[in-house]
Amino acid sequence: MGADPNKICVSGENSFLRLGESEDADPTVEMSHWRVVASCKGVGHILFAKSVLSDGKPRIYSDNFALARWLQEGIQASMRDTYSGDLPIIEAEFSKSGDMLTSWTERVVSREEEIVLVWYDFLPPVQVANQPFENPDQPYGVYSLLIPARRAQLTFNGETAPGRVLARDLFGREGTSCCLALSETWTIPPDHEWAEDAL
Repeated sequence: MGADPNKICVSGENSFLRLGESEDADPTVEMSHWRVVASCKGVGHILFAKSVLSDGKPRIYSDNFALARWLQEGIQASMRDTYSGDLPIIEAEFSKSGDMLTSWTERVVSREEEIVLVWYDFLPPVQVANQPFENPDQPYGVYSLLIPARRAQLTFNGETAPGRVLARDLFGREGTSCCLALSETWTIPPDHEWAEDAL
């Protein structure tokens, strides 16, 4: 056992909630919720949101705009390009209730919207430890405690989104498309060009 030689980019939580009518259909809900406790842009919350209840348009909500833009252009872009471009950031307040044994709720409230994400009926947790370039196309490494939920729900201004939780393989373990992602830390090799912003 020893210290990871890579630099720390961001640490906190990055829970996700993705619903669909079937495996072959386009997702009805794609949510990536960040609670950041350490980064070069400080602390804060970000919700990368896309659902049929918002006309399928990608949106970004945050209480730290600099952090949101940095994540959008860096780590989030390395996973998918859904949120690329000069999307406006919507100011919002974030709160959490519940726990990983019963149910977990994240609430995001902006001037005109209230978004509520709920995960429940949990499977056993899966600890993920990926080194940078373990996937040749992904320069970041990530440690995360994934807790898959068999059931999840999204409401947007009181309206419940259609779709269901879909089964997913998590590194050979039973998982789903809706997971709490706790104790999550992203790393980068110290000699990588993106390491300049790392801690």
